[in-house]
Amino acid sequence: MVIIINNKNFLPNNNLTTTFLKQLKFLHSMTYELIITEKPSAALKIAYALSDSKPVKKSNKGVSYYLLSHNKKDIVVVPAVGHLFGVAEKNDNGFKYPSFEIEWAPTSQISDKSSYSKKYADTIKDLSKDADSYTVACDYDIEGEVIGLNCVRFLCKKKDANRMKFSTLTKPDLISSYEHKAETLNWGQANAGETRHFLDWLYGINMSRALTAAINKKGRKTTLSTGRVQGPALKLIVDKEKEIKDFKVEPYWQLRLKGKISEEEVTALHEKDRFFDEKEASRILEKTKDKNGKINEVETEEKTHIPPYAFDLTTLQIESYRNLGISPKKALALAQTLYIGGYISYPRTSSQKLPPTIGYKRIIVSISKQSDYSKICDEILSKDKIYPRQGSKEDPAHPAIYPTGNEPKKLKADDKKIYDLIVRRFLSAFGDPAKRIHTHMKIDVEEEIFKAEGKETVERGWYDYYGKHLRVREIKIPKAEVGSLVDVENIDKLEKETEPPRRFSPASIIKELENRNLGTKSTRAQIIDTLYRRDFIKGSLLEATDLGIGVVNTLKNHSPKIVDEELTIHFEEAMQEIREDKKTKEEVLDEAKNVLTEVLDDFKKNEEKIGSKLLEAQRITEEKESLGECPICKEGKLLVKRGKFGRFVACDKYPDCKTTYKLPSSGFIESTDKTCEHCQTPIISVKLKRRPKQEVCINPKCAGKDNGEEEAEEERDCPKCKKGKLKLRTSVYGKFYGCSNYPKCKHTEKINNEEKNKK
Repeated sequence: MVIIINNKNFLPNNNLTTTFLKQLKFLHSMTYELIITEKPSAALKIAYALSDSKPVKKSNKGVSYYLLSHNKKDIVVVPAVGHLFGVAEKNDNGFKYPSFEIEWAPTSQISDKSSYSKKYADTIKDLSKDADSYTVACDYDIEGEVIGLNCVRFLCKKKDANRMKFSTLTKPDLISSYEHKAETLNWGQANAGETRHFLDWLYGINMSRALTAAINKKGRKTTLSTGRVQGPALKLIVDKEKEIKDFKVEPYWQLRLKGKISEEEVTALHEKDRFFDEKEASRILEKTKDKNGKINEVETEEKTHIPPYAFDLTTLQIESYRNLGISPKKALALAQTLYIGGYISYPRTSSQKLPPTIGYKRIIVSISKQSDYSKICDEILSKDKIYPRQGSKEDPAHPAIYPTGNEPKKLKADDKKIYDLIVRRFLSAFGDPAKRIHTHMKIDVEEEIFKAEGKETVERGWYDYYGKHLRVREIKIPKAEVGSLVDVENIDKLEKETEPPRRFSPASIIKELENRNLGTKSTRAQIIDTLYRRDFIKGSLLEATDLGIGVVNTLKNHSPKIVDEELTIHFEEAMQEIREDKKTKEEVLDEAKNVLTEVLDDFKKNEEKIGSKLLEAQRITEEKESLGECPICKEGKLLVKRGKFGRFVACDKYPDCKTTYKLPSSGFIESTDKTCEHCQTPIISVKLKRRPKQEVCINPKCAGKDNGEEEAEEERDCPKCKKGKLKLRTSVYGKFYGCSNYPKCKHTEKINNEEKNKK
């Protein structure tokens, strides 16, 4: 080999010289350790953490990888981009079922949408040729194990590899993980993960093909889907819907006393609470009319509210939805972004424990440098003992979610909210218990007892740490002694009705799935999202559509095992046994194939009946969910569809009628049976979290939306990001000014500029 060096680049401390020498060293050695990461962002973090100096960035087909030395050992760090291999049929069987002959195949061959993954696979394959050792540094869970395993065996052509285990992407943790890496993959995780992929494919594809074939035989060309967890999850929502519909509303009455004790106001309810006989309530009301009372009992009780434990994923998703209005799916995505940034630990965990090995004091000292938390941290650090409250759940792979102490820079609004929630939850675990006084007071009015209850915090403890995320209500009642007189101002008879069970929220359904051991911490939010996309459920509180109800009822009657949660739970437990090396992958898959064969044989016997029921359910759903007549062709119905770029409205006479309208990217959509007075286009109802419903015409060109002049005023700089220009735009809500730097900047202004509306 001949290498020509341009002398002017060979200068002391010249970056080009350093880079050249590093590359020359690799060329000379020709062998190195290949570290495979799950994503490009992780590859960058690991390369910079391990490198003795600045790593050398190289590129192959647009894929960046890194050359470095760690303790004089040459290393190449290369990323995958999630799963580079997916489950596929060995032979194309069209839509025939059952189909059990499956294999791993490159995702670039399975779907055109994943064609970009080929360059990552090719890069790993090329770099593996000169490697003399291999290390998997994917996320330490069953999905990361499967990603790493497939890269090692299919691209590197090796049977095993070293394994790094880390819970944060901070430099100290990554160096420690590398220096204490395992000599083999975690085969329990790998086998359990591979089994899960195979099971999900076998169930999902075969059952979905069965449903689709049944309805298609009735002349309706459409696709229906279900799955191993999706079916039981939908059944839970449908069963709740049945409870609500079967619920019989009953009227009842309450008697509410309002009065004063030593000039302080007090409110109390009759001790019976609910009167289902109005005559009894009226009799007592008449008996106590214009009468005063006296206190015949006062009891106080001090209750201790112990600090919360640090978040596991499910609890984070629930708190994010309850306190911030952020959906579980989005909360996970935001937490993943914070993890990649090195600001929090790995979020896909079911642990509620924080081991001492993470370094409590070190983390709190680092967080104390952030002004929002300095006072809290100083208070914790002043304690003799720094130890957090521990929850009951454990995860063998990762601890509970905790902040690393690295201060985030320029977080987006929602990222900042999630970060603040995680930090305050973590710090709260180190706080002192809060104490509250519960006061129970009984007021006697003509021998009728009314009860008042107060709840006041006397020692805030960890409450101050949790800040605005705390949901504790202070209810004050007057301080009084037994025998004190109560000046009764009035006693009201309140007419009310019993209420049906509440529907699941996106957060409570995830908790319910976890309680029943359905799905995994990482997949539950995605399963609910799939039910929305398949039009099986709708609304901000999960309401089963007629299609969802029809699918569940039909399967319960003709093929109940498809929606049987006990069967799903059985296989979840079997996969845990694989992880613990108590069962083999082959044993579990053979059992699953036998069960599926039996289920699908029964399904085929009832295919005609099932198809008819499914078709009827779909027609009812479309009639109810239709937004109305197509204003263009006058023959079709406008239906809400979901495509690559989100939701939209289209005529069901497509391709004969190509009428389409855009829909808002967020919020829940409902038809209103109304049409616009200006353009006769249907009006929809849009419900955004924590906002009232808004009715809007779906036609963006509607004359009724001319809420400003057509001509935009002279372009102005965006007052938020200072980089973009405010441009006139049109949406389903009408005209507005939006930043040209969208989506990086989402600043908007109304046309009249009287109000700001940030979306």
